[in-house]
Amino acid sequence: MKSIPHDPPGEPNPLRALSLDQLRCRTSMKWRTYPDDVLPLWVAEMDVPLAEPVVRAVMDAVARGDTGYPAGTAYAEALAGFAQKRWGWGGIAVERTAIVPDVMLGIVEALKLLTGPGDAVVVNSPVYPPFYQFVEHMDRRVEEAPLGADLRIDLDVLEAAFRRSVMGGRRAAYLLCSPHNPTGTVHTAGELAAVAALAGRHGLRVVADEIHAPLLASGVEFVPYLSVPGAENGLSLMSASKAWNLAGLKAALAVAGPEAAADLARMPEEVSHGPSHVGVIAHTAALRDGTAWLDALLAGLDDNRRLLAALLAEHLPAIACRPGDATYLAWLDCRALGLGDDPAAVFLERGRVALNSGIPFGTGGAGHARLNLATSPELITEAVRRMAAALA
Repeated sequence: MKSIPHDPPGEPNPLRALSLDQLRCRTSMKWRTYPDDVLPLWVAEMDVPLAEPVVRAVMDAVARGDTGYPAGTAYAEALAGFAQKRWGWGGIAVERTAIVPDVMLGIVEALKLLTGPGDAVVVNSPVYPPFYQFVEHMDRRVEEAPLGADLRIDLDVLEAAFRRSVMGGRRAAYLLCSPHNPTGTVHTAGELAAVAALAGRHGLRVVADEIHAPLLASGVEFVPYLSVPGAENGLSLMSASKAWNLAGLKAALAVAGPEAAADLARMPEEVSHGPSHVGVIAHTAALRDGTAWLDALLAGLDDNRRLLAALLAEHLPAIACRPGDATYLAWLDCRALGLGDDPAAVFLERGRVALNSGIPFGTGGAGHARLNLATSPELITEAVRRMAAALA
């Protein structure tokens, strides 16, 4: 797979484009959940303007009145082209894709194809909280396989979870977060091949959430799960939503390995009615024409990772934070501060900084908080200043 260095971008850093006053005019969750005196560095929304090709595509569609139901394969073709150019992977066959409303709802539909009520879904905790919520809501049970101390997949722990999950001859699935949220860990080809081998040995099916795949630190390689030996019967969920800040324009793609095509074909036709047609247009434009904007964003995120590390070292050295290799999220180990299981609550109450509590991320989340780096350097600096002052 390709390793993409972040050369000096040809576009301005989108993370520096909007002022705090401009951001406070937004009406989305990030900017409406807390009072105006709180700096919101929590939910996965980026403080950026949209990429110009996306704006143009959406405005053109609206001007045409092109706001009906989604159709066609343009999104899948754009993703296939992006994957080839970005990751050197030609494994996306348009005929083995399906549009779904978003990644989490796509995961739900995939798990319905592969498991039944009461079956287990294995996750690597600490992990994205909706994994727990959606799995339990669909009457499956979560089986945790906690990450190791190095925040990487512990294959022995994973195999033990696989064994527990299939006891009694039950079906089970492994919901792989790749790259991993909240840690930013990028799984290697060797790790993913070992995962595929374990899943094959124990009869589990793998569903990979790869929504953060475009958001890599400079020089880091992303390996699509379906590209490794043994993953041919896997399913992947991908979307442009995280990398181009399109969560409000709903659309994602389910991608099947060659041996999972028949499974994907069983997905109910009405699932394809859920994505927004305008969302599909926006995501397609992002993948086809928005890579220069993405490169500028990635360079800005590299700068913000370095900035956060320097600020924490200076003002809050007791917080352990290894910069992740992907996503725009930072996983803060605050246990040495003695703030209890929920340091995010302390930083909110005393410092007026909103972070994600680590507790909903499952085992390994207590004493941690998740910080969203996708904002301006000035807001990151002010947030750390407030966090430090909160402990003074």
